[in-house]
Amino acid sequence: MTSLRDVAARAQVAVSTVSAALNGTRPVAAATKLRIEQAARELGYRPNLLARGLQSKRTRILALLFPAPIGGFGPTEMRFATGAAEAAKELGYHVLLSPESAGPIEELRHLTGLGLVDGVLLMEVRLDDERPAFLTRAGVPFAMIGRTREPGGIDYADIDFTATARQAVAHVAGLGHRVLAFVNLPAAAFAAGYGPAVRASAALAAAAREAGLAYVDGGHAGAPEEGARALDALLDARPDVTALAVMDDRAAAGVLAAAARRGLRVPDDLTLLLVLSSARVAQMFHPRLTTLEPPSAELGRLGARMLIDRLGGGGPPRQRLVPCRLVAGDSSAPPRTGAAS
Repeated sequence: MTSLRDVAARAQVAVSTVSAALNGTRPVAAATKLRIEQAARELGYRPNLLARGLQSKRTRILALLFPAPIGGFGPTEMRFATGAAEAAKELGYHVLLSPESAGPIEELRHLTGLGLVDGVLLMEVRLDDERPAFLTRAGVPFAMIGRTREPGGIDYADIDFTATARQAVAHVAGLGHRVLAFVNLPAAAFAAGYGPAVRASAALAAAAREAGLAYVDGGHAGAPEEGARALDALLDARPDVTALAVMDDRAAAGVLAAAARRGLRVPDDLTLLLVLSSARVAQMFHPRLTTLEPPSAELGRLGARMLIDRLGGGGPPRQRLVPCRLVAGDSSAPPRTGAAS
């Protein structure tokens, strides 16, 4: 295995100079640093992160705490992680993905107790999440992708649910729809205070009121059979619904199946929107669904940069809200002439 001493011999400098150039512990002349980096590349030198951490008390590793969704990590979820990893790499850090297989606090206690991570990036944040308080008490730097009910001075990057809901309502209202229903994530996620589930529901209801549309709570669903039951119950109670937003991809598959079973066609009889799903996922449906695509990669990058900035020093908290992008598919159309309003 190539060592610092080998790189020093190739670059004809002292071992301490190689360490300073590669680890950034003190300034090194630009020409010398370039020669050292070239020697390291030629020899295939890879730094020992653990040894570096013992010397500098920094491992340059960040933990991304991302509880695995019930359906596993799909394209939409993975864009958060890849965005964070790319931004971290640009700044000389690595990201460790931790799916939180144990209880969240025990997982954090174990992870931070190992001393192998410089900071933590929290995902799947609940309104009353207990993890920020634990990390604050432990003195571990962290940032959130998402936000708690009262984030205070915590760094976070999250979806702008108000702006996103207004996009959705403007889209269906512009087509002439007067009644919008929303099938949210499973009831357990909503009851647990999962931020996106709670905020999306409140934002859509508020945006519909502002635009003069009727808003209907279409229940909760997280699987195809639940989506089918939700649509049946919704249309039995409110046959005047002509536009429907669904937050879970698998539930949307059940909605489409139930609509077909009832003799309804999308979009002729029902306009259907996905909420917080990538355009790539929306393209897998037939018809291709209109979606409110989350800025997953951007939020991942923002979160990682905020955390790394926090590791570099103090300063005021950085807090950013970014709206989703409405990607029109083939599931949006004006309501049929004579539809109830």
